[in-house]
Amino acid sequence: MCSRTSRARPKTIRTGRPRSAEADVAILDATRAALVELGWSKLTMGDVAHRAGVAKTTLYRRWAGKNELVVDAVAVLFDELELPDRGSLAADIEGVVLQFATLLERPEARTALMAVVAESTRDEPLRERIRVSIVSRQKRLVLEGRERAQTRGELPTQSDPQAAARTADLIFDVIAGAVVHRALVSAEPVDEDWVRRFTAVLLGGLRAA
Repeated sequence: MCSRTSRARPKTIRTGRPRSAEADVAILDATRAALVELGWSKLTMGDVAHRAGVAKTTLYRRWAGKNELVVDAVAVLFDELELPDRGSLAADIEGVVLQFATLLERPEARTALMAVVAESTRDEPLRERIRVSIVSRQKRLVLEGRERAQTRGELPTQSDPQAAARTADLIFDVIAGAVVHRALVSAEPVDEDWVRRFTAVLLGGLRAA
């Protein structure tokens, strides 16, 4: 009787320990710190684990390798970007561009971004992860800004969804490309004067289009 009762009891499903948000933050912080100090070539999963105070197996349960880990460490920094309503499309663009430039001034952001971009030139899976985890996620800012400008009557609504998507891609490429080149390649200041002039050129193109 006892054995039948025991067999009738539902089995307990083991799911393992829940993923710790605190551990994730510590790991990504450690990854960026290691990149600044060691550079891409010398950074190892073991070094990150040691800095974060976790077992190396903890890293491999979350990330398959260094490439994935570093991209995610960069992506969370870009997720900090916001597009507050500043009253006009020009002001909104100026605000987010200045935010972006400020982010790129941080050593951990600058070093990590340059490292993954350089490494991705010979690693297609890494390029795809960058597109998915960083580029695609940040296009939300363009979509949000365009929708807000259309609501204000500053931009016309595009009836063709495919054309609208292509326009959004182009806007993102222009903004991201110009700021990254100015800040990281030319090493010139992205100050308020440059941002105002850049925004005027961008708006002129949008209105002409």
